[in-house]
Amino acid sequence: MPKHAPTPFRRRKSTRAALAAGVVAALGAGVLFTQANASSGDTRPRTARNATTPATAESTPPAGPTTAPKPTAPAKAKPTTAPKPTTTRRAATTPKATTAPKATAPPGPTTAKVTPPTANAPFDYQIGSPYSPPKNVQVVSRDRTAKPAAGLYTVCYVNAFQTQPDALDWWEKNQPDLLLRDRSGTPVQDEDWGEVLLDTSTAGKRERLAKIVGGWIDGCAKSGFQAVEPDNLDSYERSGNRLTKQHNAAFARLLAQRAHAAGLAIGQKNTTELLPERRTIGFDFAVAEECGQYEECEAYAAAYANRVYVIEYTDTGYSRACSGWGGRLSVVQRDLDVSAPGGSYRYRAC
Repeated sequence: MPKHAPTPFRRRKSTRAALAAGVVAALGAGVLFTQANASSGDTRPRTARNATTPATAESTPPAGPTTAPKPTAPAKAKPTTAPKPTTTRRAATTPKATTAPKATAPPGPTTAKVTPPTANAPFDYQIGSPYSPPKNVQVVSRDRTAKPAAGLYTVCYVNAFQTQPDALDWWEKNQPDLLLRDRSGTPVQDEDWGEVLLDTSTAGKRERLAKIVGGWIDGCAKSGFQAVEPDNLDSYERSGNRLTKQHNAAFARLLAQRAHAAGLAIGQKNTTELLPERRTIGFDFAVAEECGQYEECEAYAAAYANRVYVIEYTDTGYSRACSGWGGRLSVVQRDLDVSAPGGSYRYRAC
């Protein structure tokens, strides 16, 4: 999720360590998948994430207001919406309706047109605002509303499991039952970002959501991106037990099928708890926020054969990630707003 929210991370820290250890043990026992089957294989702090306002075939909502990344802790960036201080922001745009995803087809082998990013390639994370990448950078992540970086492998950021704050009115008007609600009918919110969770609890709702998000993914492919990173895979942790990781894994599988059909690789965004399901979901690589800070880099590296793109927001996390994994994983430090050069901008890589 381009929301990189450090607060939620700390809130779940007690369970992450044990889960990460179990994941590493399982992977070490032979559950690793290679590049050849990566696409058929199966997020902590959320920093900048793109904000897009959904649009459907029945009605096209007005473009949502553009906001900046939210800084709250590790940040998530929104090219058009503002992330929170605990995370950064993502851009806000209107979701586009497209054809239904191929939800029934099992994940197939990686096709020649789907190419994952290169492991340990120089990387930059620009989901807050696009700018000319530093020299030698080969892989860039940008909001889906931005243009791909010319001549570079560009990953498309999509907020797939939660709404943007400025898109809520559209959802309430056009797809109210796709918003997760409590017993009183009140939408369930991610308090750190002011975003409402999307309801992935039934196959029917997942299919309908996949039509909307799938349209964004198709848009990424048409714009010239090579891959997509769907954010907020871990929304079930903020659902009050109304969603499960199985619900989100099932929805992620639909998105992986849609991405592969469009010729895009798809990255797992955070959420070590779903590393064991990466093969059945269809993830090809990982984008991990603060795996150094929370000592999770080993789990991602083992699962994805080092095809992991790490974003740290603190000096401590960056130092840990570089000292332990700088020679194997793509590690960068960004400012919480994931901003363009000037102001609070910060970028360094090891």
